[in-house]
Amino acid sequence: MATEEILIPDIGNFDSVDIIEILINVGDVVASDDPMLTVESDKASMDIPAPYGGTIKEIKVSIGDKVKEGSLIALIEKAEVPEDKPKEKPVLAEEASTEVSDVPVPTRPVPEPPQTIAPMDKPLPVAESVLVANDKISHASPSVRKFARNLGVNLGFVKGSAPKNRIVIGDVEAYVKSELTKPRSDDMGTHFAPIAMPNIDFSQFGSVESKPLSKIKKISGANLHRNWVTAPHVTQFDDADITDLEAFRKSMKKEAEKKDVKLTLLAFLMKACVNALRAYPVFNSSISPDGESLIMKDYFNIGFACDTPDGLVVPVVKDVYKKDVLEIAYDLGDLSNKARERKLKMDDMQGGCFTISSLGGIGGTKFTPIINCPEVAILGVSRSAMQPIFNNETQAFEPRLILPLSLSYDHRVVDGADGARFTTHLRSMLSDVRRLLL
Repeated sequence: MATEEILIPDIGNFDSVDIIEILINVGDVVASDDPMLTVESDKASMDIPAPYGGTIKEIKVSIGDKVKEGSLIALIEKAEVPEDKPKEKPVLAEEASTEVSDVPVPTRPVPEPPQTIAPMDKPLPVAESVLVANDKISHASPSVRKFARNLGVNLGFVKGSAPKNRIVIGDVEAYVKSELTKPRSDDMGTHFAPIAMPNIDFSQFGSVESKPLSKIKKISGANLHRNWVTAPHVTQFDDADITDLEAFRKSMKKEAEKKDVKLTLLAFLMKACVNALRAYPVFNSSISPDGESLIMKDYFNIGFACDTPDGLVVPVVKDVYKKDVLEIAYDLGDLSNKARERKLKMDDMQGGCFTISSLGGIGGTKFTPIINCPEVAILGVSRSAMQPIFNNETQAFEPRLILPLSLSYDHRVVDGADGARFTTHLRSMLSDVRRLLL
């Protein structure tokens, strides 16, 4: 058998290209047109095919080498194919009559006759560019694309590990393994699968520092993301006149101090929310796991978002309906202290029906709070401010203390009309403190 050199064929108008992948090993038996290696230019990548079949005896290049037309790739021991015989020997009628009928006909293709390396009549297959992030383009060679197609993998979701975000076979295999290890549910495939965030080296723009997220932020971040993409959020905004309520709260300060209680507006908000939940029970419900029904609750536990140095936690005040504002205020103070001292138990953060997120002590006007699923609504409260409000009875503007309200609700359960009714009811409760006794 003759040993021949395999050279880089005509690759177009490129002075040189980089070898990014070698697809053969010494001793491999290749057929004509089998891909041997992948090269990449500044614009695309392409596979270099074998000019004829045979056995690879020696490889003369390595990954990262620069090659051009005529560069030596490998030595190959060509398969012997008789010159005077066609690719497949025709069976004569006389010979066919003497053959045993049940002898199977070989289906293995015979290697093509030797060919000389010459400029190719048609261009080599060029790799497609794949958008793998919103600001980066990654390349994949034809062999990698074929491998991905056979596995049913969309290269748009595969992150390339090679230079210039190029995708190699190992990246496809790693992606498949990661997908197989992900937890599955009955409704898998029904949710939108976003493309991965781009991996940006921020240090190229200036000095950076990496700080690990706290455990609370990792957990709450994952839950907030799930809640946001699961529940279709609608936010209803309103304003409540709490001038009289604030005057009453201040008048109760001395009595609260005697009981070692700090009486805040949040205690009154909880009382008002329970009143509204009783009037509109759909807000005190949760969607069943199968999504076919609503679970209506006969208890009233209200959670409140508590800011701690480690992140956001949501303690729950139990049985709010059965307590007066001083008892609610005591529970609020106790749970807040536990949260800051990292002493909250799991029971302290479970069983909520409705959540209040108050930013009044920090500032802001209005915001869209994220529902604490499986609850169906959450109330956001911003900082109150004095505003001139026109009084129809006196026909004059009066200074009134106005509290901004932001009610986010799950539109699968609550429609817009009920959302407006809920905030209107809540506003009336807060505007007249006597209504809280009803």
